[in-house]
Amino acid sequence: MIGSEWFEARPGGLNRYFDGLARAMADEADVDLSAWAFGAAPSYGRSVGPLGMSLVERVRRTAKLAGASDADIIDCHFALYGQSTIVRQPPRVVHFHGPWAEESAVSSERRQVVALKRLVERRAYRGADAFVTLSEAFKAVVIEKFQVDPARVSVIPPGVDIDRFQPSFAAPTAPRALCVRRLERRMGIDVLLRAWREVVTNVPDAQLHVVGSGTFEQALRSLASELGLDHSVFFLGRISDEELASAYACATFSVVPTVALEGFGLISLESMASGCPAIVTDCGGLPDAVRPLDESLVVEAGSEEALAVRMLQAFAGQLPSRRACRAHAESYSWRSVATRHVDLYRELEAMR
Repeated sequence: MIGSEWFEARPGGLNRYFDGLARAMADEADVDLSAWAFGAAPSYGRSVGPLGMSLVERVRRTAKLAGASDADIIDCHFALYGQSTIVRQPPRVVHFHGPWAEESAVSSERRQVVALKRLVERRAYRGADAFVTLSEAFKAVVIEKFQVDPARVSVIPPGVDIDRFQPSFAAPTAPRALCVRRLERRMGIDVLLRAWREVVTNVPDAQLHVVGSGTFEQALRSLASELGLDHSVFFLGRISDEELASAYACATFSVVPTVALEGFGLISLESMASGCPAIVTDCGGLPDAVRPLDESLVVEAGSEEALAVRMLQAFAGQLPSRRACRAHAESYSWRSVATRHVDLYRELEAMR
């Protein structure tokens, strides 16, 4: 397995996913795992190199790693990684976590850069033997945008570390919403802030705590001030897992307001594992995480009105119980996720 960064080296949703899958695979008795990513590695993994390398150097190092490997399967969590030039490379699985070029376009990168990324991305996908997506929504994306054979795409939802995220079943003592996201334009936090203005008009003592950092942070802070929300919106930056557990325990609910390119939304499972209900948008694979628990937790992406109404309903008590949230999250075990990956690997081996 080749990932981008180990979670402890650089916290983030995709890195936590790779870390969780690697740990679960390491626990499989009949699997000889070699898991690599950049940054300081945990006991069940190894480091490809330090953080801060250029993309070109990362691609070169992972290609060299794949070429020297005697693995039966190479599983890459970024399309450009692990592309060896050897003729008889083992079957290569690519985890599709989102269209790289399109994400760059949403972040307003130059058109020439986006076009180059799209070209490189398409070429990389042509060399893959199988794909894994976290949701049916992203399966449709990889099929439509990259002309991938649907038979080569497996949908395997992520697991959640229910030991790391312990629940608090006590009712919060004050009305508080929590948003844990990278502060980027596509995450929809600007929509959340505009919706929040309506919320505090009706619930004056409500607070919104925003956890995370990113390139859109200063713009969001300025927007909160412009909307007169300085007294009720608090930007906490990056926090530790221990602090995050406390934040979930104190929150009435969490919000995932993404407006573009969301593969699944592992953060919503982590929220519910902590006993905290999650309100999400209907963007990409986000609804998959909460819809089996409560359909009303899903709102229209980009709609300030729909989000404001649902948050007001939540503060009025219209939410699944914290125990129901925990029980729902427990159905997403990393062990079952690892088993499904092993089954896919064996199927590919049998086809060689």
